[in-house]
Amino acid sequence: MNCLVVCAHPLTESLCMHLHRRVVDRLKTAGHRVVVEDLYAARFKPNLTDTERSTYYGAAYDASEVSAQVQRLVEAEALVLLFPTWWFGFPAILKGWFDRVWGPGIAFDHAGDFGPIRPRLSNLSRVLAVTALGSPWWVDRLVLRQPVRRVLRRAILGACARRCRLTYLTLYNSEKLDEVSVARFEKKIGKVLERWHPAAR
Repeated sequence: MNCLVVCAHPLTESLCMHLHRRVVDRLKTAGHRVVVEDLYAARFKPNLTDTERSTYYGAAYDASEVSAQVQRLVEAEALVLLFPTWWFGFPAILKGWFDRVWGPGIAFDHAGDFGPIRPRLSNLSRVLAVTALGSPWWVDRLVLRQPVRRVLRRAILGACARRCRLTYLTLYNSEKLDEVSVARFEKKIGKVLERWHPAAR
C-alpha cells in the first residue's frame, strides 16, 4: 500500500521519534511504499493563512501553500500518525496539519446548505495512531474518555474517511517507562502492521 507516516515531535531522540523510525522500517521491510511527513523537520506552519481561511467556504479552497502535503494525503491508502498527547490534545503542529491540509475539496466537500460535510478520502482504508502521554490510563479513559481518540475517530475520520479502519494505540505513564515496557508496546505496533500485509487480509 501507499503509506503516509506523519510524525509530530520536536526532539529527534524522543520516544515518539524512536517509534516513528521503527514503524518506517517495518513498513518498508513489508514492501509498502512509504512517504514520511516529519512536520517539525519540515518546519510546517500550523496556522491557517488569510488566503486559506477566506477561501475555505468559497468556490475553491486555496491550498497552494500546502500542495505537496495535500498530494501526499490524497495518494495515501494507509496513514500512520505518531505524536505525543499534550494537555489531552493533539500537538499544535499536528492540529494545524489537519486544519490546513484536510481542507474542503481535498478531504471533504461542504454541503450546499452547510449541513453535514461529505467525505472525499475514499482511498484511505487504514489509519494507525500511535501516541504517548504521561498520565495513567484511568485519567485518559475514565475521567476524560479519550478525547483525542474520539476527535480523530468521530470528527475527523468520521467526516472525511468513513470507510477506513482506525487502530489507536496509547502508551501511558510515558515519563516512567523502562525498556521492557517500550519493547512490549513496539510488539503491539508490529502486530497491527502485520495485518496490513496483503497475505494477512
